[in-house]
Amino acid sequence: MTNGLVIPPQGGLDFASIGALVHRLDPGIVPFRKATHCQIHVSGGEFNVAANLADCFRMNTAIVTAMVDYPIGDLIAERVRAMGVRPFYKRFQHNGVNGPNMATVYSDRGFGARAPVVFYNRCNEAGALLEPGDFDWGDIFGGGIRWFHSGGIFASLSETTGELIIEGMKAARAAGAITSFDLNFREKLWAIWGGQQKAVQIVRRIVENVDVLIGNEEDLQKGLGIPGPEVAAKSWLDPSVFFGMIDQVVARHPNVKAVATTLREVHSTSRHSWSAVAWVDGRTYQAPTAELDVIDRVGGGDGFASGFIYGLLTGETAEQAVRLGWAHGALLTTFPGDTSMATVEQVRAFATGGSARIQR
Repeated sequence: MTNGLVIPPQGGLDFASIGALVHRLDPGIVPFRKATHCQIHVSGGEFNVAANLADCFRMNTAIVTAMVDYPIGDLIAERVRAMGVRPFYKRFQHNGVNGPNMATVYSDRGFGARAPVVFYNRCNEAGALLEPGDFDWGDIFGGGIRWFHSGGIFASLSETTGELIIEGMKAARAAGAITSFDLNFREKLWAIWGGQQKAVQIVRRIVENVDVLIGNEEDLQKGLGIPGPEVAAKSWLDPSVFFGMIDQVVARHPNVKAVATTLREVHSTSRHSWSAVAWVDGRTYQAPTAELDVIDRVGGGDGFASGFIYGLLTGETAEQAVRLGWAHGALLTTFPGDTSMATVEQVRAFATGGSARIQR
């Protein structure tokens, strides 16, 4: 049993996150090798949560990140403004040839039996150049901060980004905020400069400063080095493996007061079974299972995280917070792009058993 989450009741910022902004090129259902055009989505595992909380859930949020002064940076900054997120940028000048750059993510949507494929161009990425000392936390948190967030994608970018997360987490806790971390283990990103062993070293140090963890059993194993139980789950929707690992997580990190994740069984790229679970202060909670017709699965986990955090920030019960996260993540898969196009009213309706009947 833990001492519980004590969330500041008010603050100039309800939520701030630190991470890298990216732009994702999306050719729809056409694979890149045959693509003739793309949509451009602005994204970032840490930014998505801030954007969803601002645009859908009408909260005051911020992103602490790198920005490059060139046309791609301008495009990304415009979307940050449109989503209502307050930026705190360290600015870099592009040399006109090779950077520093805003990272590019390439991701087709797949269809049916064909899975989506994700790959990156993160060469000379500005976000990876960020390091401790780059931001004035006293200025950022000066009006009050209720919740601070980061994730494993940003931690994986370079030797310095994990240290910057730790610096921000410590400053946020000193300011009274709840801290959260989405483990978001990405094998391709860690493999560039240290692999899983380096990931575990860095992520464990970050999690020493974290109140709320987001991540599934694979994230817990690969990101935190927590061995999984020998008994395999009956299905992807069976939370027993996840819950079976919580005791080890809390024994190693007694500061952690909540752990939550989505449960997704992929029948085809376009058809998923979807649920979510959480462990909060020693009790477990599980959302219902929904059958989803998926347009774009990217960002669903961030959609869950933002709805779950919104529930906790607004004083909902842990059970209702899980349902809000589950509902928002489900709705997010019905939109193109990585960030929310839902309204809080739609999320609450879905969370209480709403259906896809037409709204007149």
